[in-house]
Amino acid sequence: MYKVTRLENGLTVATAEMPHMASVSVGIWVGVGGRHEPAELSGVSHFIEHLLFKGTRKRSAREISQAVEGIGGYLNAFTSEEQTCFYARARCGEFERLLEVLTDMFLRSAFDAVEIDKEREVIKEELAMYVDQPQQYVQELLNAAMWPGQPLGRCITGTEKTLDAIGRPQLVGYQKTNYVAAASLVAVAGRITHAEALRAARKYAAKFGRGPRPGYVPATTAQRQPVVFLHTRETEQTQIALGIRACSRHDEQRFALRLLNVVLGENMSSRLFQTIREDHGLAYSISSGNSFFDDAGDIVISAGLDLDNLEKTLKIMMREIKRLADELVPAAELRRARDYLIGQHDLSLESSENQMMWAGEQWLGYGKISPPDEVKKRLGEITAGKVRAAAREYLRPDRFTLALISPLKSARGLEKFLA
Repeated sequence: MYKVTRLENGLTVATAEMPHMASVSVGIWVGVGGRHEPAELSGVSHFIEHLLFKGTRKRSAREISQAVEGIGGYLNAFTSEEQTCFYARARCGEFERLLEVLTDMFLRSAFDAVEIDKEREVIKEELAMYVDQPQQYVQELLNAAMWPGQPLGRCITGTEKTLDAIGRPQLVGYQKTNYVAAASLVAVAGRITHAEALRAARKYAAKFGRGPRPGYVPATTAQRQPVVFLHTRETEQTQIALGIRACSRHDEQRFALRLLNVVLGENMSSRLFQTIREDHGLAYSISSGNSFFDDAGDIVISAGLDLDNLEKTLKIMMREIKRLADELVPAAELRRARDYLIGQHDLSLESSENQMMWAGEQWLGYGKISPPDEVKKRLGEITAGKVRAAAREYLRPDRFTLALISPLKSARGLEKFLA
C-alpha cells in the first residue's frame, strides 16, 4: 500500500494508494519544528506556518483559500516540536490542483511586510488565548518545568519578546536554510497511484532548496527528585499536569508504554478514570497521554478538580502508578487495552487524510513507513511482564514533574505526594 521514492535532489515522495476512496489528501512536510529553533527565534516555525497562507507571488491570501475551498476541498497546517505540515484534501480528480497550491505556498510565499506585522499580532492573540485557558496553559507550564532551559520546554508559538524580534529577514532566512529538499516530504493518500503522484511532484522538485536536514539540541535533564511548579491564579478549578519522562520513539519499550498508558488513563475504562471520577467523584476531567520524540518522551496525566480534592487525588494517582510497577496487569485488562489501541488504530486509518498523516509522521520520524499491521503485531507481543518492566523503569519519583494552576499560594509539601 505504501510506496516511497527519493528524488535526485533529496525530496521524498510517499504514497498510500486507496483506490476505493473518492478523495485524495496531499501534505508537504518538513522535518523542522519548535525544538530546532534557537532561543532568540523561538516561534519562528509557527510564524512561517501562518505566513504561508498570507499570499504568494501568484496568489493573495483569499485566492489561496478559494483555490481549494472553491472545489469543495479543505486546507490546513500545523507545527509541532519536530515537524511542520501543510496539507489539503479534495475529491481525487483535484490532486494536481491541491499539489500546485501547496507548492506555491511552500516555495513562493511573499512574506509581505504588512502581513508579517498583522500576523505577529494575531499570534500574540493566540498566545493570550492559551494563557486564558488553564487546561491548555498548564501543559505549557509542565513542558517548561520538565525540560527547563531547552527547546522542548518552550512554547511552539514563541513569546511576545521573540515574536517582536522576528522580522522578514529572519523569516525568509530561516525558511531558506531549513525548508530544504533533504528535510521535505510530499505525502499523498487516496485514489491515486504512486506513479501519478511521482510524475506530478517531479514538476516542482527542482525548486526545493538544497542543504542538510536541520539538527536539534538533544534533550537533557539533571532531575534527581520530584519537581513541583505552581502558577497561582484565582480559578474555580485547580488544573494539574503530572509529567513522567519516558523513552524516545525509537526505544522498544514504547509499545509497552502505549499499553501502560491505556491501562492507566487514556480512556473511560482506565484505572484513573474509574477510581478518581467514577468511584470517588473527585474530578470531571482526568486522562493520560503519551508523547514520543526523537530522543525523549513522556506520559502526562491531566486533571481538573476542586482544590479541596487535590491531595486525595494525588494519593490515588500515585497508588495507581505504583500498582503498575508492583503488580502484573490482569490478562483480561491487558487484552482490552490492546484491543482498544488496535481498534483506534484501524479506525484512524480509514480516511485518506489520516493515511497521509501516517505516511508523513512515519517517514519523518523513522525514515520509513511501517505497515499498520506491523504496529499491531508489536503490540500483540507485549506481555504483562513487559508492561510491569516498563513501569519499573519509568514510573519513578525522579522522573515526576507536577505543574499546577491553582489558587494555592504555595506548593510546599506537595513533593511528598510524589515520592
